[in-house]
Amino acid sequence: MHGSASSLPASLSAWLLVLLCAVSGAYCLRRACEWGGPAAGEAVMGFGMALMAVPLGSGGAWRPPVLGAVFCAAALHAVWLLRDGAHHAHHLVGSLTMVYMTATAGLGPGGGHGHGAGLPLLTGALLLYYAGYVVLGGARLITPGGPGPAHGPPTELVRACRLAMGMGMLAMLPAM
Repeated sequence: MHGSASSLPASLSAWLLVLLCAVSGAYCLRRACEWGGPAAGEAVMGFGMALMAVPLGSGGAWRPPVLGAVFCAAALHAVWLLRDGAHHAHHLVGSLTMVYMTATAGLGPGGGHGHGAGLPLLTGALLLYYAGYVVLGGARLITPGGPGPAHGPPTELVRACRLAMGMGMLAMLPAM
């Protein structure tokens, strides 16, 4: 996903992205264990994004098929969640975006991690979607809201977790 693991700035930014996604995944997993709800799917997405962002250089040929299967399963789960309402459509978009990124991961000119292997129009549309999602999520995060739920995580933490994963997607897509 990130090209050569030997260049320090690229490697540092890749590891920061791994950390951001892993922390988001861990928080969502904790949230799912303590308060229930659909946070388990968000945890899978966070950990999958972290794993996908790990700079392995020329190694890691196992990642596209394994992660592709995981994210296809997540997409099927998101389709199942759509029966409860369209507010779960973002989970479907996120899962299909990850399937798209894993499918194009080994197709780039270097044979490694994408870099031009994706479809420019689809990548551009996804960039616009996630840019809008991040801007809207940031606006919602700084807008003062009412009190949080009586039971469960504070609303700001949930929004911050979703914002972090949206930023992670936005950071990964340009490498397509």
